[in-house]
Amino acid sequence: MPESTAFDDNFLREMNARQLWHPMAHPADSQANLPVILKSGRGVHVTDIDGHETIDAVGGLWNVNLGYSCEPIKQAMADQLADLPYANIFRGVSNDKVIQLAHEVVDFFAADGAVRAFFTSGGSDSVETALRLARQYHKVNGEPSRTKFISLKKGYHGTHFGGASINGNANFRTQYEPLLAGCFHIPAPYTYRNPFNETDPAALAKACAAMLRDEIAFQGPGTIAAFIMEPILGAGGVIPPHESFMPMVREICDQNGILLIADEVITGFGRTGAWSGSRLWGVKPDMMCTAKAITSGYFPLGAVMINDRIANAFENDSSGKASIGHGYTYSGHPVGAAAALAALEETKRLNVVANAAKRGTQLFEGMCVLADRYEIIGDVRGGHGLMTAMELVADRDSKAPANPALGLTMQKAAYKAGALIRVSGPNVILSPSLIISEGEIDVVLGAVEEGLKAIN
Repeated sequence: MPESTAFDDNFLREMNARQLWHPMAHPADSQANLPVILKSGRGVHVTDIDGHETIDAVGGLWNVNLGYSCEPIKQAMADQLADLPYANIFRGVSNDKVIQLAHEVVDFFAADGAVRAFFTSGGSDSVETALRLARQYHKVNGEPSRTKFISLKKGYHGTHFGGASINGNANFRTQYEPLLAGCFHIPAPYTYRNPFNETDPAALAKACAAMLRDEIAFQGPGTIAAFIMEPILGAGGVIPPHESFMPMVREICDQNGILLIADEVITGFGRTGAWSGSRLWGVKPDMMCTAKAITSGYFPLGAVMINDRIANAFENDSSGKASIGHGYTYSGHPVGAAAALAALEETKRLNVVANAAKRGTQLFEGMCVLADRYEIIGDVRGGHGLMTAMELVADRDSKAPANPALGLTMQKAAYKAGALIRVSGPNVILSPSLIISEGEIDVVLGAVEEGLKAIN
């Protein structure tokens, strides 16, 4: 047998980006601008192979809500690996941990109308599941012509063909078209940029709601299965709608027999300063797509939360149409379920939702201060928990986007100054762990300013 390779730090540096393609990146760019190689994490800090420690101001990828050293989750996973490292939950089989988790997560989202849970392997899987169940629900109800979906431009719903089809950003669509037929988009309530040139958030919410009514009328109400939206648009640049928007959407959907799916993959479990984004706006969706923070990122897991209307239709069906021909090998994985149970307990014990609200206000206000200092910042969005973004522009009057190359320069400078930030197009997005402290937010703001100095 050949001698095994010694995977030391020099090997990692040498092989960085050579054999690995990175998501959401051009392979050539990753080779030209070598990614940071992280090796350890503690609290809200991560350390690379060169020993440089920074605050992870991205919170993993919106998911490490409890930081990198949540011992109860680690222990729960280790214990479960010793007892039962895997079990499927297809017909006729279950496991103790997934039954417990279903009870706990339904109770957690009961205020949002949830009564059932369907477990998945992550956020994209949860969206795909919700789209499938929406179509199936209408078939069970005797309306098989309801197959279409409407969503928001600028919205993000994962990378499966279903999710990509309802995504509202061309970057995630163009190279993979043609996508799923029957998917349509309306303008997002994006105050900084919208086709109505409307700067008043309440008026913009009404204009976007009117577009939804118009699109429903044009398509025909009886052809539409569901409207899906993020309560706060995340990857599109942290775009919070006016508080009136989601309630208006709920009313329009009810008037037309259309299901409302809330994509809570990012906003669930406290990130918005409320336990769910839907609850922030006082809305009960028909289904909620969750993932990310359900295990604080420690294990790939997701769940679709289902309300009583859908549950009753499926469970009372006698035609056979409600048999669910959908699922994943890792649905209800016992190790993932154990991780989620521990994460949920810690999430509630630490009351991270309160800290997210306080620190989110601090972060947003700090970013607004920076906007007063640096002309390159065209807009700052946030103010609802730990979801904040600044949009970089070449000129404030024209709102022309800044040169994308500046984002990488800014990211590198901020990293050197003590914070790992995310730059996506013209947007600098911050979404740190919900356990972050006041002093650590100050460090993040200081690092962001160093990044701005590097491009100003």
